[in-house]
Amino acid sequence: MTQHVPFPKAFDRTALVGRKILIIVENLPVPFDRRVWQESLALVSAGAEVSVICPKGKGYEADEEVIEGVRVYRHALPWEGDSALGYLQEYLSALLHQSRLAWRLYFNHGFDAIHGCNPPDLVFLVALPFKLLGKKFVFDHHDICPELYEAKFNKRGFYWRLLVLLERLTFSFSDIVISTNESYRRIAIERGRKRPDRVFVVRSGPDLRRVRVMPVDPKWKKGRTYLVGFVGVIGRQEGLDLLLESVKYIVRDLKREDIQFVLVGDGPSRKRMEALSVEMGLADYVTFLGRAPDDELFSVLSTADVCVNPDRVNPMNNLSTMNKILEYMAMKKPIVQFEVVEGRVSAEEASVYAKPNDPIDFADKIVALIADPARRAEAGEVGRNRIENELSWAHQIPNLIGAYTTLFKR
Repeated sequence: MTQHVPFPKAFDRTALVGRKILIIVENLPVPFDRRVWQESLALVSAGAEVSVICPKGKGYEADEEVIEGVRVYRHALPWEGDSALGYLQEYLSALLHQSRLAWRLYFNHGFDAIHGCNPPDLVFLVALPFKLLGKKFVFDHHDICPELYEAKFNKRGFYWRLLVLLERLTFSFSDIVISTNESYRRIAIERGRKRPDRVFVVRSGPDLRRVRVMPVDPKWKKGRTYLVGFVGVIGRQEGLDLLLESVKYIVRDLKREDIQFVLVGDGPSRKRMEALSVEMGLADYVTFLGRAPDDELFSVLSTADVCVNPDRVNPMNNLSTMNKILEYMAMKKPIVQFEVVEGRVSAEEASVYAKPNDPIDFADKIVALIADPARRAEAGEVGRNRIENELSWAHQIPNLIGAYTTLFKR
């Protein structure tokens, strides 16, 4: 069923009347990008006129459309890169399209601010000419790109140094920064040298009006007793190889053949992880569902007994808030994850924490949680309560509107 949770009343719904805001996002189409879409609707709810430039994606191929009052412009992109050169090609192509569409929007509709979402830290290049015309630039800091590069490729070098420079320039040219958590806020202040009163925390909380608890569907379990669910991007830094090592240990060493794993999501490493699953003899125990519509996503999560976040412990994941954790909590699901700083900040007692990057301990934590239904129920309640009382998107909207109110007072 749908959770009917109203938007908060604690913000001025006329605060941005007459303001025009252009949001640029490179890595996901809108409205599939939940954070960007929720920000867009929140700004509209405060009276702003909002336009979005984003890439096309499966199910989101229209060049232009207006959705719930938000004007969306989409452009084609090369296939998502999985190498430094591939990412460079993708980002440069996006930059050209973003600039072309931004000028088109400027002449056709106008805007007062460009709201640039990373990765990559390149949108400031689109914004610079408009800053000369008196427009504002907002940096919405979704990822710490130097750490992201290091997590993906396990090295530094030329491209890492370039990303450090681009991050510094992005912070430098921004009028305000929107950080997704307190760790990112510290980076903006310390590494980005931003004034604390120009950095605002707006978390990526789930919109509880969208979350749907659905009936348990046995088909996901493939005849087995228990289901472990995963939702997220399947890339190098997400630790799916560690999860497969955990599954192998559970099936081969612990002789537990009563647990099915369903992985919802897509990404540059999906084919490699599917091949690795087959190579390890786990294909019957691990279902790669791919990117799924909400009905299937919520059906899997509703059926899951335990949900997992196998993100490696590294500087990127340690300081980042993972949307999957918040989605699990919204669905009242107990969680197993490695010991990462922001993962614990979000989940607290809604999760159990395995030793960093230890797939055996991760597997033991899954099995122990499955064997303890009381602990699972308790963890689910803790997580849902934290979402309802503190972390849902409804609690973030006043922070976003407050950031923009400060921006336009300057």
